[in-house]
Amino acid sequence: MLDLEQARRDTPGCLDKVFLDSAGSSLPPTPVLDAVFAHLRLEADVGGYVAAAERADDLAAVKSSLGRLIGASADSIALVDSATTAWNDFFHAVPLRAGDRVLISEVEYASNAIAVLQRARSVGATVDVIPSDTAGQIDVAALEALLDDRVRLVSLVHVPTNGGLVNPVREVSELAHSHGALVLLDACQSVGQIALDVGQLGVDALSATGRKWLRAPRGTGFLYVRPELASTLEPAALDLHSAEWTAADAYRLATDASRFEFWECDVAARLGLGVAADYLLDLGVDDVEAAVAAGAEHLRSGLAAIPGVTVRDLGARRCGIVSFTVDGFDPGDVRKQLAARNVTVTASLRGSTLLDMSARGLDAVVRASPHYFCSPDDLDRFLAEVRTLAN
Repeated sequence: MLDLEQARRDTPGCLDKVFLDSAGSSLPPTPVLDAVFAHLRLEADVGGYVAAAERADDLAAVKSSLGRLIGASADSIALVDSATTAWNDFFHAVPLRAGDRVLISEVEYASNAIAVLQRARSVGATVDVIPSDTAGQIDVAALEALLDDRVRLVSLVHVPTNGGLVNPVREVSELAHSHGALVLLDACQSVGQIALDVGQLGVDALSATGRKWLRAPRGTGFLYVRPELASTLEPAALDLHSAEWTAADAYRLATDASRFEFWECDVAARLGLGVAADYLLDLGVDDVEAAVAAGAEHLRSGLAAIPGVTVRDLGARRCGIVSFTVDGFDPGDVRKQLAARNVTVTASLRGSTLLDMSARGLDAVVRASPHYFCSPDDLDRFLAEVRTLAN
């Protein structure tokens, strides 16, 4: 069982407010801040190069910690500055030609969809949308009907930015692989709140951020690439870290996922990312998942009981993201009014998940995302404030 009081002591930012935006950018725990500040002070004392050299072993250990978190080897992890960078780096390394197909889902995130559409247009590929089933998650039967030997990649969002659902990954991976397609999993909203094992999920690549449920600093993220696959892909951009200049007209790529990295980076932030991963591992990922799920279900049941409030979540399996609307109120105004009451939520707009939100006739929803450091009193205070607003 999680020690809620210790978690809250480690999260002073949650003591004076109800913080329900870990799906946006969560509150880093004190050990993460200490690691970042300590390295910045070291850089100020000895310079960035010397400081990085002194922490080389700790920096290398970040990949080992992230690997433990998702059931992967350290050499299959690339450290990058965001989930968007991770996703794009892999996507642009996958060969794509005229006549090829890429499949996305109805809950595809805007950044991913834009990248797919841009590249498909430039090479003459086709983008097809996998329908959702009646529960709102990806329709596996429809996916099977769409697959053929021209599909090069299936892009799957594990947990959409709104809607509360968790997509079935293993089933998608097995179907895609049976037709020779790769699976790129956007785990931006799942890493840190849901237990993951890339071997069990069967994905070829996974992109993730540090700033959300993992509670790491902004400007951090990572990419997992299946080891057997990494050595066959060449990223669209390289530098002297991802490759070695071997002759006047030749270079040699790094042999592992580090071919997706660049030499320049925020060392302090990456050290903070490693501490965040270790902090989560020490807590126990299963316990964190259970606490997040329980908090979210408490909010859903409480919101559903408030007249004028509609819970907008979908899916057979649900997560820590709770989306809702209040009759007569724009979701952005709900966010502002709750902020005035010292309650932090966000509004998720139609443009973030254009296909899904358009199909449901929604322009925006309010998104509340309670992490394990939120107390029962926090959750009940949020519900009371929404009730006051709705009435």
